Amino acid sequence: MTPPASDPFPEVILGNANRRFSGVTSTMLQVLARQQTKASLVVLGAWHLPSAVRRVQFFTLLRQLRSQQAKGRIVVFHARRNNEMIQGLILQYFARCTVRLLFTSTAQRHHTRFTRWLMRQMDSVISTCKAAADYLKIPPDKLIPHGIDTVRYQPAIGPVALPADLVAPAQHYIGIFGRVRAQKGVDVLVTAALPILAHHTDWALIIVGEIKPEEQPFVNDLKQQAERAGVLDRVVFTGPRPFEELPRLFACMSIVTALSRNEGFGLTVLEAMSSAKAVIASRAGAWPDILTPEEDGLLVDIGDVAGTEAALERLVTDNDLRSRLAANGRRTVLDRYSVDTEAQALLEHYRAIMQG
Repeated sequence: MTPPASDPFPEVILGNANRRFSGVTSTMLQVLARQQTKASLVVLGAWHLPSAVRRVQFFTLLRQLRSQQAKGRIVVFHARRNNEMIQGLILQYFARCTVRLLFTSTAQRHHTRFTRWLMRQMDSVISTCKAAADYLKIPPDKLIPHGIDTVRYQPAIGPVALPADLVAPAQHYIGIFGRVRAQKGVDVLVTAALPILAHHTDWALIIVGEIKPEEQPFVNDLKQQAERAGVLDRVVFTGPRPFEELPRLFACMSIVTALSRNEGFGLTVLEAMSSAKAVIASRAGAWPDILTPEEDGLLVDIGDVAGTEAALERLVTDNDLRSRLAANGRRTVLDRYSVDTEAQALLEHYRAIMQG
């Protein structure tokens, strides 16, 4: 890859075909911020892009790839969704340059026949973790895990207070982040944490995430459980919080849990580790790849209430263990899971595809 120069012709095209902001969008944007200084790059679609990012509409890009200027060029089109693979195939068919197609598969489910057909048309398929790769009929060319911004999520210097509207009568907090629903294992955490809170009155549970109307009965049931246990004042449902507030919320926690029953990749664990927080995660998504049990976090089986309660009890009562896991987790992220590492790995793979 060469840094952007006066030549506006792109080396890399990133698909951005979803109007809804999603985890895929978030990871694309984080990596894009690092890639655009090292490659001539353009994004197909304007959704959610910062103003400084080069973006282009489909037919404008098609005309560019069919121009005289395009002859002899090699371009990589990176798709992360089915509709982006379709866009790439159209561009590849009509372009006068060579368009190499790359797809990132993160889904942890069996793909439809149509998706499998689209993937067979790609020049390269990569994945983000072993759990997702295991669902592919043909092994991916490479595993490139997601990374996070280790400056945005970093250890706090000194105590950090919860926002004033979230204060709970406690000194230490156990957190879980994400939309509040059974799929995220919120019920597992609440059920496991209630006995902990009953015996350790300086601890509280902070549940950060949007509650959809259809999930309100689920939440009401959890609140009733907390009320019966006599700890309702220390079980706080925050509702949705501003994106820019998340680093502060992570910094407030003593323990962060991620207990999904299924997960695509799951950045929460990396965000917590980068913030130097002790983590308990289920064996879902990329978390078994990321965490080394007893070294930089604790793993529990999916849906395992008893195992989660035991892990919480260990961390609540053992300050040294909490501190050791937190420090090691931060080092693990810096060594292997920063967004800079992800961006560089992708750029190297783009180069390999161009040369192939």
